[in-house]
Amino acid sequence: MPHATPDAAAEAARDELLRLSQQLLDSISQGDWPTYEALCHPELTAFEPEARGQLVAGLDFHRYYFDLPGRQPAPHRRNTITAPVVQLLGSEAAVVTYVRLVQFVDDVGHSQTARFEETRVWQRIDGHWRHMHFHRSSNP
Repeated sequence: MPHATPDAAAEAARDELLRLSQQLLDSISQGDWPTYEALCHPELTAFEPEARGQLVAGLDFHRYYFDLPGRQPAPHRRNTITAPVVQLLGSEAAVVTYVRLVQFVDDVGHSQTARFEETRVWQRIDGHWRHMHFHRSSNP
């Protein structure tokens, strides 16, 4: 079996990282903690609006939102990755940037779309990509 060319291997890695990024976003919308936890490194760091400008380290901060009483998966919530850019930093690390559009129905039945700018850092550990850090900005 022939080996993949460097360009083909890079393209395959980019495709996999975009697929994993989408899977991560879907796990959040669906309240699927096991998938979220499996994709993230235990020492994940983040800057996000919910943290009010503070660097969050570890998964406990994020677990809180999955465990809220009465939290139901959001079946009518759709995450769309737009304008993605995948920058490979060698074969073991990557930065994925995109605009995330979240479509949902609000409490009074109107469809809404929220927009976030996101940067996610992934590292290949033991042959598997793990989500290491992200920065999410909301756009009011």
